[in-house]
Amino acid sequence: MAEVEVKDSGKGGKKGQQKKMKIHVDFTPMVDMNMLLITFFMFCTTLSKPQTMEISMPTNDKVTEEEQNKVKASEAITILLGDNDRVFYYLGEPQYEDYTSLIETSYNADGIRALLLDRNKEVVAKVKDLKERKKREEISEEVFDSLVVDAKKAKGAPVVMIKAKLPDEEGKNGATYRNLIDALDEMIICSIGKYAIVDITEGDLFLMENYEKKGALSDQIDTSKKN
Repeated sequence: MAEVEVKDSGKGGKKGQQKKMKIHVDFTPMVDMNMLLITFFMFCTTLSKPQTMEISMPTNDKVTEEEQNKVKASEAITILLGDNDRVFYYLGEPQYEDYTSLIETSYNADGIRALLLDRNKEVVAKVKDLKERKKREEISEEVFDSLVVDAKKAKGAPVVMIKAKLPDEEGKNGATYRNLIDALDEMIICSIGKYAIVDITEGDLFLMENYEKKGALSDQIDTSKKN
């Protein structure tokens, strides 16, 4: 509430007498505008936060044959992302002579996720227990993160390799970016600690083609050229 003094013109009263007039300024619209601006900037700040995903990319260092065999002999799972949103997998080393060793699945909860959860039972159980402890405030966020990392390093935990089929020369077929993101999401959901995106090989492409032809190409294989 503000007061403004106004000089009287002299009519009907003493000349030069000052009158006080009260002026009311309504700030309600300003409050609404301020709230709108605050909400807008909070929304923009949320959108500007970096969204990150941890991805293990293949290293340029040479891997010895012994190290490769260790991975293959363990709970190795190779996921192949193919054409038309199709996804396949095989366990351990590829069996080129047996087309049924390549198994087609899906991106649904009862597909690749069910497989990973089953092969990673021990780690999943540990992570679930840690989440409950954090929920009960028995451990801090920092301790929780550290213990989850350790849990994912458990001996016998699956090692997952993700391989995506590239589009052809015309830019058609092949796996999509969405397929790759879906596969990576499953790594997080299933608490997979060891996974990497690896270049697809001729052997992998042969496996998918032979699968489509019900093993008709098995007699033509030369295993020495597939890896």
